[in-house]
Amino acid sequence: MAKLEKGDKKLLNAWAFYDWANSVYTLTIASSIFPIFYSALFLSNVKSVNAFGFEFKSTALITFVTAFTFLVVSIISPLLSGIADYAGNKKNFMKFFCYVGGLGCIGLYWFSLDHIYVSLLFYFMGLIGYWGSLVYYNSYLPDIAFPEQQDRISARGFSMGYIGSVILLIINLAMVMSQETGDDKMEMMRLSFIMVGVWWILFSQYTFYILPKGVSNGEKVTRNVILNGFKELLQVWHQLKENLRLKRYLVAFFVFSMAVQTIMLVAVYFGEEEILWADDSEKTMGLIVSILLIQIVAILGAILTSRASEKFGNIKTLIAVNIIWMSLCFAAYFVVTPMHFYLTAGFVGLVMGGIQSLARSTYSKFLPETEDTTSFFSFYDVAEKIGIVIGMVIFATIDQVTGSMRNAILFLFVFFLIGIVLLFRVPKLEEN
Repeated sequence: MAKLEKGDKKLLNAWAFYDWANSVYTLTIASSIFPIFYSALFLSNVKSVNAFGFEFKSTALITFVTAFTFLVVSIISPLLSGIADYAGNKKNFMKFFCYVGGLGCIGLYWFSLDHIYVSLLFYFMGLIGYWGSLVYYNSYLPDIAFPEQQDRISARGFSMGYIGSVILLIINLAMVMSQETGDDKMEMMRLSFIMVGVWWILFSQYTFYILPKGVSNGEKVTRNVILNGFKELLQVWHQLKENLRLKRYLVAFFVFSMAVQTIMLVAVYFGEEEILWADDSEKTMGLIVSILLIQIVAILGAILTSRASEKFGNIKTLIAVNIIWMSLCFAAYFVVTPMHFYLTAGFVGLVMGGIQSLARSTYSKFLPETEDTTSFFSFYDVAEKIGIVIGMVIFATIDQVTGSMRNAILFLFVFFLIGIVLLFRVPKLEEN
């Protein structure tokens, strides 16, 4: 196949299509059916589990495991990105994580409390596969799109992801709700995990076929270059000292992303535990419908945020979106009824896709002229992952100690407030 030039429509669409492939993980596994499935494994009056020598509140355990996974990703991604830079094959690394994640999703079919360690390993594989592949996926953006294209193609990727994931979730929802008994509903949930893994691996093939392999620097991979990723992160850190705008933006991103990602990862657990549902059937339907609502509204949110950034600038738009997020944290503390939960979910959807796509494209715009985009995006991803680790650990600790997820959600209000203050400190340029 002939090499496609930077900015080529086919190349841009192929890149964005990976969102269609992998977003089913974030919707079905991270956000909806798996949290419902996981919560259903526990009796209504027994919400604890023994693991690793401790007795954990069920929601705290999965939150701690999630935080640990992000810590692993933040450590290994610089190692692997450094190797990928030298070998010029970041697409192969992206494939590797894609397949690990897909197989992890398929393995969740056998998730059980009786085999908690193997079960958590499959959960770990899915999570590390998703986020590991994003290191390389995000780094392709400045390689395949010009600055004036990046906001829109980033938003297009998120929009395609929402559409694809909603389609599969509707199918999975129909499967679950078509069953009468609890055991049959659980079996349909297990089958949905297999469908996610197959979807992810299958649809990613188009992206892998079109995307370029990567740019090699002509050197062989040896033991001397294993730590090159960390060296490159250190170089990026030094370059940040000379780029005040990028440095201040990255600090702000670190803080507000910590809160955004934590909320996205625990939202359904919150809805399952803190909302007063009439019965288990209403709970299952209500939680999945709320996630569908978030995804549908998020498509509109990503587009509106992209348009707003063109008119008002990236930083001003991010400040406005963070103000909405901060308000939602405060409101969530008082949410009790299903209707209140649906209303909150709608507003979450409006700002969820927007803040993710705009944060990514803003960082891409602020980068200095360089061919080494993988190092900068590796730094971006490491900052995001460490932020998530901190956010999730704080959230899980508050949940474990106080016994209430409401207190933990309310605490995230502080991170958005600090993020807003830090965004105001980002130097202004007319074009941004």
